[in-house]
Amino acid sequence: MTKKKNLHIKMLRDYPDVLNVYQMCEALGGISTKTGYKLIKEKKIDSIKVGREYKIAKINLIDFITNNG
Repeated sequence: MTKKKNLHIKMLRDYPDVLNVYQMCEALGGISTKTGYKLIKEKKIDSIKVGREYKIAKINLIDFITNNG
């Protein structure tokens, strides 16, 4: 695992393993939910839809950050 990925894992340790859109947006520095939904719709962050909510695995968020940061 890269040092960069390890750093992001440590930064997100207080978040659950599966996040909702609001938690994801907060973890990304407080981006708007509109931007968060856009990232999901454009498949830039992998997610699954459970009922009416999107669920994002923390590892998918870490992958997004390390590949785009």
